[in-house]
Amino acid sequence: MSRIRELYELVTKLRSPEGCPWDREQTNETLKNTLIEESYEVLEAIESGDPEKLKEELGDVLFLVLMHVRIAEEMGYFTLDEVVEFTKKKMVERHPHVFGEREFKDRDELLTNWEKSKKKGTFDGLTFSLPALMLAQLVSERARRLGFDWPDPRGVLDKIEEEIGEFREALKCGNITKKSKIEEELGDILFALANLSRHMGVEAEEALKYTVRKFVERFKLMESYARKGKMRFEDLSLEEMEELWQRAKKELNKE
Repeated sequence: MSRIRELYELVTKLRSPEGCPWDREQTNETLKNTLIEESYEVLEAIESGDPEKLKEELGDVLFLVLMHVRIAEEMGYFTLDEVVEFTKKKMVERHPHVFGEREFKDRDELLTNWEKSKKKGTFDGLTFSLPALMLAQLVSERARRLGFDWPDPRGVLDKIEEEIGEFREALKCGNITKKSKIEEELGDILFALANLSRHMGVEAEEALKYTVRKFVERFKLMESYARKGKMRFEDLSLEEMEELWQRAKKELNKE
């Protein structure tokens, strides 16, 4: 804790009249997006497999957490010691199988107890600012623990086909101009796909991220082919673009 305290004292210095003007101007509100950005940089560091990068990015998040705590302390809300003590007490209470005598028969019972210790209802305490696919998978997982789920992936596939059918009907009825209806039907399809991901043991957020990166990589290669051929990419026909797409796909698959 002494090293953490040293870093906190550094944050306190930066917030002081003798410190940094930018740091002094910050509030919990102004630092919200920065905390989100730094958290995503931690995820990228994890995905990179570079421990030095992970160390750096975790340090950035820790610094921001201490900034938030210091701002709150200046406002008279709470102190760093109170945050640490509160979190320690909460974690002990949520792990009776470790710090108490209670035992759980399986992982699902353990997770259900964890959720109950956090809230009263199944969906109390949900963080709706999470990425949508991640949120959808979390919601469907909580429902599953209470038995509200399809017995196997085939039921989810049927649901996806049903939702696509409803989307097609909406288009036939001319609802394409009704943004709210289109959003609703597309949302139903995406939610069903998140359910399927959960059934298959796949993180929907990560699966989509992987596909987006793959698309970008292929597209960059297509643009490279066009430049080498002395062609402006935007002047190509759709058929020519498709030809470059297949070429890029074949090249990257070899790698």
